[in-house]
Amino acid sequence: MSAVQFEVPAIVPADPQANVADLLAERVKATPSLALFAVPEGDGWRDITAAEFEREVIALAKGLAASGIQPGDKVGFIARTTYHWTLVDFALFYAGAVMVPIYETSSAAQVSWILSDSGAIAVIAESAEHAARIAEIRAEVPLIRDVWVMDEGHLDTLRTTGADVADEEIQRRRGLAVGSDIATLIYTSGSTGRPKGCVLTHSNFVELSRNSAKALHEVVAKPGASTLLFITTAHVFARFISILDIHAGVKTGHQPDTKQLLPALGSFKPTFLLAVPRVFEKVYNSAEQKAEAGGKGKIFRAAAHTAVEHSRLKQEGKKVPLLTTIKFRLFDKLVYGKLRTAMGGNVQYAVSGSAPLGPRLGHFFHSLGVTILEGYGLTETTAPATVNLATKSKIGTVGPVLPGVGVRLADDGEIEVRGINVFKEYWRNPEATAEAFDDGWFKTGDVGAFDEEGFLTITGRKKEILVTAGGKNVAPAALEDPIRANPIVGQVVVVGDQKPFIGALITLDSEMLPTWLANNDLPADMSLADAAKDPKVRAEVQRAIDIANKNVSRAESIRKFAILDSEWTEASGHLTPKMSIKRNVIMSDFADQVEELYAVPVNTTNVSLG
Repeated sequence: MSAVQFEVPAIVPADPQANVADLLAERVKATPSLALFAVPEGDGWRDITAAEFEREVIALAKGLAASGIQPGDKVGFIARTTYHWTLVDFALFYAGAVMVPIYETSSAAQVSWILSDSGAIAVIAESAEHAARIAEIRAEVPLIRDVWVMDEGHLDTLRTTGADVADEEIQRRRGLAVGSDIATLIYTSGSTGRPKGCVLTHSNFVELSRNSAKALHEVVAKPGASTLLFITTAHVFARFISILDIHAGVKTGHQPDTKQLLPALGSFKPTFLLAVPRVFEKVYNSAEQKAEAGGKGKIFRAAAHTAVEHSRLKQEGKKVPLLTTIKFRLFDKLVYGKLRTAMGGNVQYAVSGSAPLGPRLGHFFHSLGVTILEGYGLTETTAPATVNLATKSKIGTVGPVLPGVGVRLADDGEIEVRGINVFKEYWRNPEATAEAFDDGWFKTGDVGAFDEEGFLTITGRKKEILVTAGGKNVAPAALEDPIRANPIVGQVVVVGDQKPFIGALITLDSEMLPTWLANNDLPADMSLADAAKDPKVRAEVQRAIDIANKNVSRAESIRKFAILDSEWTEASGHLTPKMSIKRNVIMSDFADQVEELYAVPVNTTNVSLG
């Protein structure tokens, strides 16, 4: 098959002299009194204008300069997603420094590797707990001169220290970097071995922000646009959006504790959200289980079925039958309206990335009046390479190519990217850099397909394709995603490479499980180990597997599964900070459970053949 290629020219002329700090300076010049952020205060939110934000940025940048941070110096930063994250980010840009973000869930060993590999000379940490992790490895990172802890008032100390630094010095530093210079060094999440540092340039952020703001005009540039960030800003996806928001003048709030997400949405009332599919699954599943507990499970499921059907017919351009329209209007009052209100009442769009979102959820939320714009990108592409647009969107795809970006498919279907968003290199790793490019195109390691209109669909990861003993190629994601949509399933890994059939390891979702157990006349406090053996739980997991199996051929279907008595978490080392599974670690740690699946002939299991 010959390579398929879609390339869209940039719609904003390139500006090789511009840097990220210019985006804030331009915003302040254009709309100094526009509320650019809101921070929690009492039961509500207090606005911070563009001019106020820049004043805080400059005061902090002066403190960094007075403390010996030179232009080009690397500074580590470990903190949750709050207003202070972007404040520190821009203070470092204004001081001419280079931030090295660290996931706040990173282990001491990961922190040590990132600080030593990057050559960072200082670290800003949010809490005493983060500082303790750094103290633990301090002897391994002799270049670190200062550790500033936000919770201990060190940002105020820095502001005081920098009081005598002249404004001109910060303006000088702020203007030093040009487009081709390094803006930040982001380490990959390490789902396949040791994290590599991605050198992202000022142009990567500036050109992608300027072009994306035009392409996503209806989302980010409409008057009153606002968003509540809750996914980690240490990840490129939320980091890019936070920079785009400043460029586009979007009001941004933060809520690092996802358990507080619904109350925060209710009071902040954002117009768009940024989320990973797991968040949409949780919103849907908790609504379903709540309805079930209140004896309205049947109504909810009928409403969900109608929502999906209504959206699908509209997307396909087919006539919606009168009965479906009547049911849709009824359920809009009974069910959809309540969910809209729970999300704050103003959400029109949600940008989703980092993992595939099933079409069912896409259609369901679409009927709620929330258009989920799925996109695709990696750290190496400064986040989005493709994204569904408000004016051009198809549920089940990750959208068309963004302006300034080219995407092509290699002969084996691997997605390759070039353009304004592609990183410069892996830090101090020329071998890995050379290996990552094919004649100027970045090799993503993902496999995909384009439709005739240029909408991309991700079909799997190249390295994750399983080949059964019978020679059948199986993409695990096609099976895993539908199974993970079930309320009681936490995570799932499909296995079967060089084996006679496909199997699966399943973990239960400890948050959703108690409600489901209570709804199914089982003790809500049942342990994970007992639940894993319970016939009703196993039957529910089997039901989820049956649904997934309907999408594939018999040779690709899951014939046997094991429910584990533990969860895979970031702390256990089995998930990355963005909740992707570390397949290689799981395959190694649970090798015995995998072998057990194949120890007995398949016809002795409880696989449903119905």
